[in-house]
Amino acid sequence: MQELINRITIDPEVCHGKPTVRGSRLMVATVLELMASDMTVDEILADYPALEVADIKACLQYAAMLAKFQSIPLAA
Repeated sequence: MQELINRITIDPEVCHGKPTVRGSRLMVATVLELMASDMTVDEILADYPALEVADIKACLQYAAMLAKFQSIPLAA
């Protein structure tokens, strides 16, 4: 599991310190938004050829870790 999460990088000089995939400018949030919009893994990989399946899994793992430690109130 640690191997996957190592694919997520945070650098204050890249995307204002937002989590990105392997030091690129592709933000974790972007990958998650694409998945939430019903894009398939294959469609995402086709749109972002530098991305790997393990990168997408790492984004999901990162989101799961955040959900364990932080909550955002939802409107009723």
